[in-house]
Amino acid sequence: MIRKFRAPLLTGAALSALLSAACSGERTSAATPNEPAPVAVHAATVKSQPIDRFLRVTGSLSADEQADVAAEIGGRVVGTPVERGTKVAAGAVLVRLSATEADASLREAQANAAQLEARLGLTAGQGFEPAHVPDVLNAKASLDWAEADFARIKSLLDQKVVSQAEYDQKLTQVQAARQQYQLAQNVAQQSFRSLEAARARVDLARKASADTVVRAPFAGIVAERLVGTGDYVSRGTKVATVVRIDPVRVELTVPEQYVSQVTTGQAVRLSVDAYPNEVFTGKVRFVSPALKSDQRALTVEAIAPNADGRLKPGLFATALLQHPSPAPAILVPASAVETVAGTSRVYVIAAGERIEERIVTLGEKVGDRVELASGVKAGERVAANPRGKLADGVRVQIEG
Repeated sequence: MIRKFRAPLLTGAALSALLSAACSGERTSAATPNEPAPVAVHAATVKSQPIDRFLRVTGSLSADEQADVAAEIGGRVVGTPVERGTKVAAGAVLVRLSATEADASLREAQANAAQLEARLGLTAGQGFEPAHVPDVLNAKASLDWAEADFARIKSLLDQKVVSQAEYDQKLTQVQAARQQYQLAQNVAQQSFRSLEAARARVDLARKASADTVVRAPFAGIVAERLVGTGDYVSRGTKVATVVRIDPVRVELTVPEQYVSQVTTGQAVRLSVDAYPNEVFTGKVRFVSPALKSDQRALTVEAIAPNADGRLKPGLFATALLQHPSPAPAILVPASAVETVAGTSRVYVIAAGERIEERIVTLGEKVGDRVELASGVKAGERVAANPRGKLADGVRVQIEG
């Protein structure tokens, strides 16, 4: 026997309620009301490129040249034409001393030398020849006459015209004349040596006269003037200090682990606290051949142009020594790095547009980008403007 069942008929109100409940269930299963909306960010690609690397060291500035100028003779100061801060050329007058005594000594020495020159028959620029000295010429003439007279007597003796006594007398006269000639030559040599000594005294007296004017040893700036008009100075008294500060020297200390990164001629970028927003350029001029044993550090000297004189000796300087980069650097925009309490992080956009927070180590800064020594790799994308609202797992929406 076949039984038939009939489904109950639904009223219009019941059907409407059922459909409404079904639609509400579908919406509940399609959305998760607890997940926040995606955060809008700009994305930046991590790049790999070679960069200039710099070794950061410190040091101090010093003058390229500095001289404590001293008087070379004693005397009273009669003039001081410079003051502190005066720019001077090489040879410029710093101090004048009384020259009365020195000039008198010079004139005396010149007179003594002139007297000896006259005795020797010398003129300016003429070389010394003993045979040309007047006394020697006279002695030579006497010798020649005695020898001629002796030759005549000798011939007469052979003819038995004169006696042996007359012959012996003439022979004695010849020998005496020859000795006088030799003596005249010796005296001329001695007189010439005396002339050389007199000329040396002239040179010393001329130098003493010149030393009454104390001059700058090189072009620079007068840092100190230590005497005034009326002061009496002795030989060796310091009268002024002159410095040359264009260029300036920069003495740097390089730790031993970085010694291989420093070479002569290497470019240097300098900064000083006096000009915090400026960078001065220079180059390495000297690298010490040995380390300081007490510091285990290398002394390096650089020079930097200083035409305007703003860099002052004694200033503390920070130097960046440029050296070749061994490998390309990983770079991201500086705005992509968030640093809190000394810890730096970036927010990598991973699969599914989800954020992956990574701790990174910073390296060199290159313009508006910064090197990351660890934490990311080239080709990855990072949030370029995190602004403290990103964390692991946060969903983002890429703008731009």
